[in-house]
Amino acid sequence: MNGENVDAVLEQALERLALLAEASIVLASTLDVDAALRRLCQVVLPQMGDWCAIDLLGDHAEVRRVVVVHHDMGSLPTGHLEGPLPPTPEESSDPLARVLRGVGPLLLDAAALRTGGDNPFHATQRELFDRLEAHSVIIAPLRTRRQVLGALTLARGEGRPPLTDDDVALVEDVAHRTALAVDNSQLFASVQHVAERLQRSLLPPMPESTPYEVAARYVPAPTAAEVGGDWYDYFPLPDGAAALIIGDVIGHDVQAAVKMSQLRNMLRALTCDRQEPTSDILRRLDLISEILYKGHIASCICARLELNGAGEWHLHFSNAGHPPPLLVEHDGDTRYLDDVHGLILGVDAGQGRSDGDEILPPSSTLLLYTDGLVERPGESLVDRLLRLRQHAAALAREPLDTFCDELIADLGGGSSDDIALLAIRLPGHHGRPPRETP
Repeated sequence: MNGENVDAVLEQALERLALLAEASIVLASTLDVDAALRRLCQVVLPQMGDWCAIDLLGDHAEVRRVVVVHHDMGSLPTGHLEGPLPPTPEESSDPLARVLRGVGPLLLDAAALRTGGDNPFHATQRELFDRLEAHSVIIAPLRTRRQVLGALTLARGEGRPPLTDDDVALVEDVAHRTALAVDNSQLFASVQHVAERLQRSLLPPMPESTPYEVAARYVPAPTAAEVGGDWYDYFPLPDGAAALIIGDVIGHDVQAAVKMSQLRNMLRALTCDRQEPTSDILRRLDLISEILYKGHIASCICARLELNGAGEWHLHFSNAGHPPPLLVEHDGDTRYLDDVHGLILGVDAGQGRSDGDEILPPSSTLLLYTDGLVERPGESLVDRLLRLRQHAAALAREPLDTFCDELIADLGGGSSDDIALLAIRLPGHHGRPPRETP
């Protein structure tokens, strides 16, 4: 082999290594599997082929064509090429069906693309090859150690040299890396689903009958690892009052979820058993937590809502390092109940705590929330709290469910943390709905 040939082979090898490196980068850039696969196709084209398709197997052996990408997107024909495929015949000789059963990778010429029998699955494949003018194709399984997850199809048209066995080795390597990325993405989705179900199972249903309206919302963190700390609680007390609680265990893992459940249950027991100020209840909770669950830190608001002798709704509360409650009056006036604040739980159980008392106006809304609603990296917390006041004021007369949903929609975007809300809407004077002003 002369020097020029050596240089050409070396250059080709370096190009393929660079392609594999770039493929690995794009596959690792997101856990959104569809987006990652589309980027991957854009990486391998046009160096390896004219167009690329990726199919994934579902839980019940159904096949979904996730992406079809052409290096010249203007060359893609009109019509829907992506989406569910017809059922795969068990014994079909169709190349894609064989690969999905674990065969391959397969290098196919124009004649081999037409094999597969007379069935809807093969007809769909044949139509794809015809419409995109495929004359040379590699179909490689997306295979992990445990199973085949799908298939990668790379094709060239008649105007280019046919794909070769050397290309098969490279496509197989790309398919293996793709399979690992798909497997990780599916594992992420599964963990996220289980985490969210765990979190939601620990949150109480809202009561159907109360002298005022009650609504709550929980939005999980966008990443699977960040299950855990946020919770809300509402329950009636033996003397006719009601307990309102919002809290957030510091940390984003299963241990935080377990700690949250333990704190919630202890706080429920203390609140029901002890007819004492909310500050004393939080102090007792802190002492018990320090003994049983040392090392965990949480913020919390414990509140008691009752009707006093004058027919007014009276709120008693204590705050352990949590964002302050927001009071929204019917006319849109808003203010934070921030006169009462104390250390978060888990820092100094001997520290004294204070109580707050508020007479809540008729038709007003009390909002308890966790920091996922108002904290964003790189943004001022003061500005975010101001935005919450402004949005809440604009929603003051909306139905309570709309109030909560709109706050989540307006302010919840971009959060990397869980978000929990608990909202109370009080009745008007003597329980009558407020009179709207023209």
